[in-house]
Amino acid sequence: MRALYTAATGMAAQELNVQVISNNIANMRTTGYKKQAAAFQDLIYDHVRRVGAQASDQGTIIPVGVDIGGGVKTVGTPRMMTQGTLSPTGGDLDIAIRGEGFFKIQMTDGTFTYTRDGTFTTDNTGRIVNSQGNPLQPTITLPAASSGLTISAAGQVSVTTAGSTTPQILGTIGLTRFINKAGLQPIGDNLFTDTPASGAPQDGVANADGFGDMQQRNLEQANVEVVTEISDLIAAQRAYEMNAKVISAADQMLQSTSGMFR
Repeated sequence: MRALYTAATGMAAQELNVQVISNNIANMRTTGYKKQAAAFQDLIYDHVRRVGAQASDQGTIIPVGVDIGGGVKTVGTPRMMTQGTLSPTGGDLDIAIRGEGFFKIQMTDGTFTYTRDGTFTTDNTGRIVNSQGNPLQPTITLPAASSGLTISAAGQVSVTTAGSTTPQILGTIGLTRFINKAGLQPIGDNLFTDTPASGAPQDGVANADGFGDMQQRNLEQANVEVVTEISDLIAAQRAYEMNAKVISAADQMLQSTSGMFR
């Protein structure tokens, strides 16, 4: 019975939906996390009686066809790149992006990744690095015994060095944006890589040319809305149960049909 296979695709789709929702909830406190949503499409139809076909030699047209659906398929888990809430932390190297853009990180193999996680620190040479020790681009090194670290809204980094009262500008933290942010490939550790779908990275400066600004001593929280996720979880669970009911009903119908021939 075709309903068995159709309902099975529905159960598989809702199982994936629950997985996506659970990942969103698990990352509700992950800095810079962007939530995902499962997107579905119906499968190909078996056109038993095509709508619009000629019904007779007199040219009458069939007004309503008979189309048997094959179920559902998952077509993607698009990431919602909306702005998360900014939360004050007090950390001098905690930076939140308010608006468009990603921080650019250089990996150990020389390639670049991108992140909205502005939790930075310094390594043993004074370079500003992320939590995995990879340097922020362009590379900025804080002098030893410096104080008064300030990062402006435009990303300009300045400190006061020992024996001086005048702030010294060390460099400017850049930002990178993409035509299609949802086309970025997540690789874990709050990092993304560019893909043909995202478009080429466009480097720029904060607070100019459509880029967002930087907020020192703040971090961007995940854009996960807990109430919405719980509501979606309940809906996915109910949809899974309904598909399971269909399989149970189809099985009972098959048993009844089989019993007629005994």
